Amino acid sequence: MPNPAGCVCAPKLAKPPMGIPRLATPLLVVLLLSSSLAGCLTTGSGDDGYDDDGPIESPQWEVGQWWLYTFITPEFGEDSARLVVAENNTDESAWMLGISNLKEAQRHAVVNHNPFLGRMTWDNLSAYENGIPQPVFSFPLTTGKTWEFTLFGASWNAEVVSTVGREATVVCTGDGGEIIYTFSRDAAFFTSFTYLDADGEYRLQMQMNGFGSHHEGDVWFIRATDLFDVRYDGLDGEAYDSFFDSGHPSGADFDMLVWYLDVEINGGASQGSLTVKDHSGVTPLARAWGPSSTEKGSLGTIPANSGEYSVTASLNGGSSYIHLKIAGGLQSSWTL
Repeated sequence: MPNPAGCVCAPKLAKPPMGIPRLATPLLVVLLLSSSLAGCLTTGSGDDGYDDDGPIESPQWEVGQWWLYTFITPEFGEDSARLVVAENNTDESAWMLGISNLKEAQRHAVVNHNPFLGRMTWDNLSAYENGIPQPVFSFPLTTGKTWEFTLFGASWNAEVVSTVGREATVVCTGDGGEIIYTFSRDAAFFTSFTYLDADGEYRLQMQMNGFGSHHEGDVWFIRATDLFDVRYDGLDGEAYDSFFDSGHPSGADFDMLVWYLDVEINGGASQGSLTVKDHSGVTPLARAWGPSSTEKGSLGTIPANSGEYSVTASLNGGSSYIHLKIAGGLQSSWTL
């Protein structure tokens, strides 16, 4: 189990440029990541009876165990928060992972950038996607082991390329791009996780900065369902859409709707506006933008009102665009 006082001293990540060319081989990515982390992680002494370069077994977590990560995404830039084991769900034989930052929980709900929130199975730490546990890890982790899983809506072929110094490096390839992560026996979780999409662009980077046990404070998780995702691009005039705030697999009414906006308005006489109105006529979200305006990575919540919502977007000015995403969420919170 992690040392309550144990921490890793990882370097601060620099946000990579978007649109970088895809690396030539997965192994090259691994070598670059390995060199950037060399000498930074404080690991165990190897006195637990395991071979430092041997197989890594599935860890046994406990409630209150935590890992501090820096997250980098193209939508939100860089942020840090703790992933925390919030609950041991014996009915589902799964751990519940929450996050110490409510805003990060909301970001995950609407952009789905962090798959390691919510349920993770006891036996294999499988993360859930669309209600199905996916073996992102396959214990024991041994050099040369291969398996398959689905994540980020894509299928992946995984291979453990090394088990050295009580850490396993795993490379995953597929039509969705590349995933590379390093799993630490001492931290009982991954110390780094990188996802590049099929265009070679970084979609998610996670770097562990510390770990321990006995977390104190509030943590959150929002179990969400995508309701609306439209980018209005090249529009000269108004566009009308609608959606219903229903459809969660549990059949429960949503606690709230989480929205995300990415907007860019050209100069000159360009302008844009957006409204979201519920079936009772209330407008919980309204925006207007003038020339040369931008609104990048905005996030918020509006009440769920169990019915149809209408969306009206207006634009003029060449390549101006408005991108709106909305998800319905059921929020859980724990105080540890």
